[in-house]
Amino acid sequence: GTLCIGTNWIFATLFEAPYNPDSTYITALILALIISPPAANIFDPHYLLLAFWASTWAVASKYILAINKKHVFNPAALGVAITSVFLGLSGSWWIGTMMMAPFALLGGLLIVRKIHRFDLWWAFMITYFAGTMYSFVSGGGGDIVGLLSHSYFYAPVLFFSTVMLTEPATMPPTRYLRILYGAMVAIFFLPNFNVFGYYFTPELALLAANIYAYAVSPKAKLVLRLKEKVQRSRDVFDFIFELERPLAFLAGQYMEWTLPHGESDSRGVRRYFTIASAPEEQGLRLGIKFYSPASSFKQKMLTMKPGDTVAAAQIAGDFTLPRNKKEKLVFIAGGIGITPFRSMIQSLLLKKEKRDIKLLYANKLPQDAVYWDTFERARQELGIQTLYAFSDTESPPEGSVKRIDASVIAKTVPDFTDRTFYISGPQGMVTAYKDMLQSMGIARRRIHFDYFPGFA
Repeated sequence: GTLCIGTNWIFATLFEAPYNPDSTYITALILALIISPPAANIFDPHYLLLAFWASTWAVASKYILAINKKHVFNPAALGVAITSVFLGLSGSWWIGTMMMAPFALLGGLLIVRKIHRFDLWWAFMITYFAGTMYSFVSGGGGDIVGLLSHSYFYAPVLFFSTVMLTEPATMPPTRYLRILYGAMVAIFFLPNFNVFGYYFTPELALLAANIYAYAVSPKAKLVLRLKEKVQRSRDVFDFIFELERPLAFLAGQYMEWTLPHGESDSRGVRRYFTIASAPEEQGLRLGIKFYSPASSFKQKMLTMKPGDTVAAAQIAGDFTLPRNKKEKLVFIAGGIGITPFRSMIQSLLLKKEKRDIKLLYANKLPQDAVYWDTFERARQELGIQTLYAFSDTESPPEGSVKRIDASVIAKTVPDFTDRTFYISGPQGMVTAYKDMLQSMGIARRRIHFDYFPGFA
């Protein structure tokens, strides 16, 4: 851990890059679970050399092997791989034992659940199982229980698939690309897979797939300067950042934002926020809700002034408009979950593109609703109707309702069974509406919701 922290500080200073301690701690922890110290002597020179070399290269790779400030390879995997190639010292992957398997599985699945990447994990696990069974059958059979036990409990597959595979900075940005990525890594990871007789170690399997992930991912890592901060409601602010050149993204996607600050709390210096601006707009807009008590990150953000900077990277997300422009849609937003819909509708306004959309927007009070001007303009120019709901009012304003339930949807959207629904907001709200829509006869495939990082 000390080696990683020291190396990260040195390179961040040399490259004048934002210092991100969270990433460093994670890299150090992963290396500690890959490289095991000898039981007899923790000061064994071979172990110290391996730990020093792997830690230094893992952190350094984020800077010296970065293209346009975006690193290509999984840091921990690269550190171990370089150490193996140049020093002949390799990681033991001691996490891959029967004793550690329950901890690796439970802890790993909690991570996968937190970042909503079960699609990637299942793609890996299904492909790995299929490859294992193919090897079993083609090899003439044998002890199937022993084979599966060795493959899953005496190998690092559980830790590898949940922790290392799901590293956000080096995975593809959208669902189908992630599924392909997971399957690709699993194939490389299989013990019998080889290229011209060369077999892959776990870290090399991941590094090889990292090249594919980089090729299909947005390459931008930006340092953005704040142009303007606008208060939209009592606890929602818009942050508008300058862009030196147009940024390629799809309306509704999100980015990772890094804002270093002293004495950060347990949530660290990184957040994921949906982009509230349209791709066609000048500048990059965030709409952020400030809860009480605010995290140290948001406290720092609230103090930002024009000219202050923040780092942004990792454009991702599948919560975007369908390609079929004739598809009829319903948007359901709760609170700050309105930001992806603001991005989509603003994009349609700028392109003068009409789509059949109904927007249902829920808040506690009328003063909590934001982007009224955008949605009113969309009503006038594109025919997009917005129904507001205010749960904490005794008598909702004319034209609004107290809550959006099944009867309100059926009345407001009579052809709801012919429409595709998009839901954005707090996780509990998203789950409740998903269940309600399915009880109304809406097929699951026609209900879209994405991991909304603004609440994470």
